[in-house]
Amino acid sequence: MKRLHRQLVLNKREDWRTLYRQGVIPEGDGLTLAPGARDGVICLCRLDSGEKGFAWGRLSLECQLAQDSLIRTWAYASDTELYGDKKSVEEYLQSLTPNTPDTKHALTRLFTLTGEDDDCYINQSGRYLWLMLEFLSSGQPPLLETLRVHISGDHMIDYLPAVYSKDGGFTKRFLSIFDSILMDMEQSIYNLPARFDYENTSEKMLSYLAQWMCVEEADGPAGTLKERIRTAQEDYESLYTVAGIKRSVERLTGKRPFIIESSDVDPNRPGCVNSALYRRLYGENPYRFFILLPETAFQSRAQMEAFLSRMEGLIPAGTEFELVLLKRCAQLDRHTYLGINTMVSDYVPVVIDENTTIHYDTMIGGNEVEGR
Repeated sequence: MKRLHRQLVLNKREDWRTLYRQGVIPEGDGLTLAPGARDGVICLCRLDSGEKGFAWGRLSLECQLAQDSLIRTWAYASDTELYGDKKSVEEYLQSLTPNTPDTKHALTRLFTLTGEDDDCYINQSGRYLWLMLEFLSSGQPPLLETLRVHISGDHMIDYLPAVYSKDGGFTKRFLSIFDSILMDMEQSIYNLPARFDYENTSEKMLSYLAQWMCVEEADGPAGTLKERIRTAQEDYESLYTVAGIKRSVERLTGKRPFIIESSDVDPNRPGCVNSALYRRLYGENPYRFFILLPETAFQSRAQMEAFLSRMEGLIPAGTEFELVLLKRCAQLDRHTYLGINTMVSDYVPVVIDENTTIHYDTMIGGNEVEGR
């Protein structure tokens, strides 16, 4: 079946060009109620079909509606832009004063209610179409993400010979029963491949795809989820290597770790220069490795415990690891990692009283008076 679908789609911030607005604000690329508002309306700029006497049909909304929220759709179609004594409908709407009873009456006199659902039938004729959206809520406000005005190809009668569409009001209404089910199903099937495109799909679908690829959303910043899905296969192939463990640690902490394996510090190796020191620091377990991180890698004990628990499933079977948090200092007679956690402290004048303790990372010197 040849596809004839033509639609006018509004789903970007710049698409919501308005003539009158009260209590409705943009949110991202959609529309919602202003904070604290229980109701609001927005009148959109005209849509042009390019054809006089054009029969406007189906209109659908993609929106998030809570239990106590509603979006009503109002419409006005005409072959001319004139309205009353005004040069255009635009001029008439822009002349209205917000939040007055007269304005509300003027809007309901101009527009006709077409539906209180996410799918409705306009059933008006005219080259131009003006839409008014009414937002109502007694709790969580509704969020309108996409508005679609179906021009042609969305109804079964569009695929029949012209004789059926001529004065075919009954035929169109009868076929609408099946059209509302089958045509939407066909559109969903047609759009299915695009939903699996992780680079362009919705946030909800992205989370679903991440589960398919065994990518944990909690492991690392949310902004990197698309990148991790893209590299999921090669990441899995190197997951239990040194490079893979480093990558896992960096995603969980945001810090690049140092990994020390038992083969790097084997105290029984013939060329080992200080067997006693290596044995004290790293032991002799060949299946243990060490993850070195700065002491600022975790903000709390609970965060560190969560990291340790998560890493248990990201290391090779039969191995164990030990976390070493490095302080940015060098202590006499203590082991340090040159170039990793060593630093030269600043000069700090010292004053000793009952509330002061000399820390191990403090360089003791005289005061400014003594320096003169």
